Amino acid sequence: MRVVIQRVNEASVTIGGVVKSAIGNGFMILLGIETEDSKEDAEWLCGKIAALRVFADEEWLMNKDIISCGGEILLVSQFTLHAQYKKGNRPSFIRAARPEQAIPLYEYFIGNLSEKIGRPLATGTFGADMQVALINDGPVTIIMDSKHKE
Repeated sequence: MRVVIQRVNEASVTIGGVVKSAIGNGFMILLGIETEDSKEDAEWLCGKIAALRVFADEEWLMNKDIISCGGEILLVSQFTLHAQYKKGNRPSFIRAARPEQAIPLYEYFIGNLSEKIGRPLATGTFGADMQVALINDGPVTIIMDSKHKE
């Protein structure tokens, strides 16, 4: 399971010309689920995200987590995070989980992270053609992969 976490001042996801979700300060998270992923991968990533200290404290040091700063989270599914690109110029997505496996893990991830931060998440719609807008704060962008826990 792979995530791209962006600290944002605001973010939104629009589907069919209608804003589905929008947040203020917090995290815009793209989530990619691959065939080898499990609930344990989701739990590990959710724990890391909830405790990630990248928000400024009173001395402008990155010491606060999403919970202590009252930030929001917008989570969007993103199968292209598992693109294989070494051969040729057209990426392969063979490692990305099929919807029958990915949707339950995506929903589990939403519930687990929501529980860890103590409030609901804003989301996109799995499999939809989405337009994502954001204002990256910093910019701060962090990539995590549950297969690389070191």
